[in-house]
Amino acid sequence: MQLQRTVRTDKPLTRVFDYLSDFTNTTDWDPGTVSTVREQGDGGIGTIYRNTSEFMGRQTELRYVVTELVPGERIKLRGENKTVVSTDTMTFRPAGDQTEVTYSAEFDFKGLARYLAPLLRPALNRLGDHAEEGLRQAFAKL
Repeated sequence: MQLQRTVRTDKPLTRVFDYLSDFTNTTDWDPGTVSTVREQGDGGIGTIYRNTSEFMGRQTELRYVVTELVPGERIKLRGENKTVVSTDTMTFRPAGDQTEVTYSAEFDFKGLARYLAPLLRPALNRLGDHAEEGLRQAFAKL
């Protein structure tokens, strides 16, 4: 299951990239995030973040690892717990005098959750909509 949202801002690409590549900032723009803590690393490839989020009334924790980092262009993280693997990719590009950010999240459910995944689609879509709005608001404050 995949979600994708694209947001444009008038903020400079380097500023937007620096902000979003620090995954601890998810608490600013992702309404479902309760906390994100950097456990290891400097933000580059191999950096580990512990993310606690609330989804459908329950808290869940994922450990994210930065798997790809191309400064100013792309960052990819892989999050996992016992029920899901989440691959989050943020791509950045100039769009005239604006910066365009595309956030993509792919969810691969495990075990019994795999069978419930189709039922989660509406809730995941709402989560994506709220994150998109959260990004717009966070960019306005940069």
